[in-house]
Amino acid sequence: MSTYDRPLPTITPNNRPFWEAAARHELVIPRCQKCAHTWFPPGPVCPYCMSNDFIWQKSAGRGRVSSWVIYNKVYYDGFADAIPYNVVQVELEDGPRLTSNLVGVANSDIKYEMKVEVIFDDVAPGVTIPKFRPAS
Repeated sequence: MSTYDRPLPTITPNNRPFWEAAARHELVIPRCQKCAHTWFPPGPVCPYCMSNDFIWQKSAGRGRVSSWVIYNKVYYDGFADAIPYNVVQVELEDGPRLTSNLVGVANSDIKYEMKVEVIFDDVAPGVTIPKFRPAS
């Protein structure tokens, strides 16, 4: 693992299970025990029915690109070596959308509804970032 000079996630009580699972190379999302909806980003209650009775469900980590942007300007010094880089929104088969990066594909080849699957990037001790690649 090399030095990681990019911003690291802020871990809070609401998202800690997500980041702990990512460190184990698992993708988890909150699922309401009352109305069965899944959502992301995590919060203390279900945004659909306001219940605080939810579990962290393992996701298959598959989905489709629903939106993306290519950054061509350096906004954070830690990303200077990555320009141009993409930020994608992935709609998981499980329902919610996650924002991440798409790796293993040229930025010019990203397509709407491209099938993708999660991978895990161990960026710092105890910190793993879920990213996506084209589905195999």
